[in-house]
Amino acid sequence: MGQSGRNDVRTSKGHRRRALAKRLLASPVARLIGFRVVEASAGKAKGDLRVGIRHIGPGGTVHGGILCDLADATMGIAFMSTLHGRQSAATAELKINFLRPVWKGRLVAVARVVHRGRRLGFMDCEISDQTGRLIARASSTCMVLAQPLAPRPRGSPK
Repeated sequence: MGQSGRNDVRTSKGHRRRALAKRLLASPVARLIGFRVVEASAGKAKGDLRVGIRHIGPGGTVHGGILCDLADATMGIAFMSTLHGRQSAATAELKINFLRPVWKGRLVAVARVVHRGRRLGFMDCEISDQTGRLIARASSTCMVLAQPLAPRPRGSPK
């Protein structure tokens, strides 16, 4: 808690961001797809994914939905790092442009909060391959929810 009594990103010294990153890593979708958060700071996040055969779509390249999941999760962590107290958030809109195909290797997603209002936030994210080539660019709008994060599903890791 900060001097004002609020649990905010400036005074939590990263505790909330670490908790969010840990929760994301323990989520069934993160385990299913295999992405992870490698960095989180106020309004920013970095995620990565080592591409495997399970990520390949019918066209022989990484499926676009996998890139969407990586971008959405990374932008979500960036936005959630700006929340206060018991707030949570949900993606209201997501847009992605696929710029070049990818078949293998490590993908890195870097997201940032572009604008944070009282109820909505706008984020952007760039996904690059291991050589730094831009693979996709995404943006999203997230809304602040007054409710806390939903409880973990029964049987999920703590």
